[in-house]
Amino acid sequence: MTAAAVSALPAVTAEAAASTWRPDPGSRRFTLAVMPDTQYLFDGPSIDKTPVEASLRYLLEHGRDENIVFLSHLGDLTQNGAKEEFAAIGEAFRLLDRRGVGYSVLAGNHDVKSSTTDQRGATPYLDVFGPQRFAGHTTFGGASADGYNSFHLFTAGGREWLVLALDWRLSPQGHTWAKDVLAKHPKTPVILTTHELVVEDDTLSDYGQQLWDRLIEDHDQIFLALGGHYWPAGRVTRKNAAGHDVHLHLTNYQNRYFGGAAMIRLYRFDLDRGVIDVETLSPWILGRAAKGLNELERQEMELSGDADRFSVGIDFEQRFAGFAPVPARAARPAAKLLVPDTMAYWRFDKPVDGTAGTVRDLSGRGNDLSIVSVGGGALGWSADHHPDQPGHGSLEFQGFKSPLKGAYLRTVDGTPLGRATFEDGYTIEAFYRLPADWDPAHNAWSGLVSRTGTGGAAGKTADDPDEPLATLSLSNDREPQWAMRPLNQQGIATNWGQETPLETWWHLAVVNDGKHTTLYVEGCPVLRNPQATSVGITSVGLPWLLGGYEYGGKIDQIFHGRLGDVRIVARALPVTSFMNH
Repeated sequence: MTAAAVSALPAVTAEAAASTWRPDPGSRRFTLAVMPDTQYLFDGPSIDKTPVEASLRYLLEHGRDENIVFLSHLGDLTQNGAKEEFAAIGEAFRLLDRRGVGYSVLAGNHDVKSSTTDQRGATPYLDVFGPQRFAGHTTFGGASADGYNSFHLFTAGGREWLVLALDWRLSPQGHTWAKDVLAKHPKTPVILTTHELVVEDDTLSDYGQQLWDRLIEDHDQIFLALGGHYWPAGRVTRKNAAGHDVHLHLTNYQNRYFGGAAMIRLYRFDLDRGVIDVETLSPWILGRAAKGLNELERQEMELSGDADRFSVGIDFEQRFAGFAPVPARAARPAAKLLVPDTMAYWRFDKPVDGTAGTVRDLSGRGNDLSIVSVGGGALGWSADHHPDQPGHGSLEFQGFKSPLKGAYLRTVDGTPLGRATFEDGYTIEAFYRLPADWDPAHNAWSGLVSRTGTGGAAGKTADDPDEPLATLSLSNDREPQWAMRPLNQQGIATNWGQETPLETWWHLAVVNDGKHTTLYVEGCPVLRNPQATSVGITSVGLPWLLGGYEYGGKIDQIFHGRLGDVRIVARALPVTSFMNH
């Protein structure tokens, strides 16, 4: 097939792309594939497109399970920039065209006359991989007037991402175009691709330094920049003008077996873990494994060196906050939190008046709270809150064990909550945050939410009769623990969570469906939830506490940290109805 024939191929339609290539745009795990220099596979009479086709088929076959969203080629597609070479690799890439897969290419120094910039005019490269080829791709955003620079947009992790594919050498017009693209997408994180960038570990090439100085450093959107050209593989991390890390990678394997065997890099993004896991492999060699590989092929099948298989830690929300801050979730009216069977709902949108000393129960059931001071302690207030908390504020408890000092909250006498036994089930929720100075010697086993009255007073003397009837507390290892006496047991039933780090907001929920109790941390069930049947919560009609813990009927410990919204509902709620949803 001639180059002219390739360029005349009808562009893939948007309808075809939508029906055949379907990465999950909402998944917070997705993969960007990268293919570096393939020039030795397309070198005059030595053309062999089989390895490239194997890599492209791998992407198609694993597109769904890897959630592959895009492929970027880093230039030097061919050795001599000849029509026949471009005809061959252009035909290989039809595998992606037919399925509507989003991808980008760019010219390397072997694809065009190396002494020219993107103003060089017509070339076989442009005939085959010019803008006309991508016109119908759903990811194609546009190209510079000369055709050698392009940008592409894909959706992943619920947001838009931009790939900026730049020519071997940018002209002043090319720089202007690139800056214009960035200006028109001011809130979009950008992956810059070009042929020459990094020359070795911790070092940019002369041209890479020019790109840094003229484009990358002052555009905070560019967080990842990828190039080939040199070998072996290497990495650079630099601070941009905004003080944020930019990760710059050199990927090229043309010096290895079979001209690199069309190696591909898989950049696996995991937004929840805050990491990009990088893997390098040759699908062509992998596909030959069933027939038996020689020693060299086995070494080249997958690369495991530090520059080939690694992880890049990125707090994506924080990294992108300078140009695309995540809007804070608005406070929700209390009325929206009053689901059927709500027994009590307390929130701290403003400071509590220490003299008036009352926090109203917003459920309307009269389970109001009064302040109890110990050793002259007081409650503070902060606007700090869990990002998904309905109320935008928290109380600051300053408990200390020895000598006992602080302040806590206690329901007034004779409330419905004090008498409730919850035979049909319950959900107890609370938001909390522990400060950096939290010390287990002075702050462990303080209660977030507790029911007063002892097991002994209720006639339940198994285990420790001086323990309170119910308490959601934090152990000396900062593990949340729900310990209580069910109506159907003499002893104490206990649910345990895992250690929760300091200076982080957490949401806890204890859910009982009338038969079993499950403790959730951030909406996730913990491991140590007992299998035994648990019905209701034993009561002797005494108050509940927030931030206090009684032992033997006397206050024994006071919480040290911030406490946000607290809600108690007289039935089991699904996770989707928790306050952090």
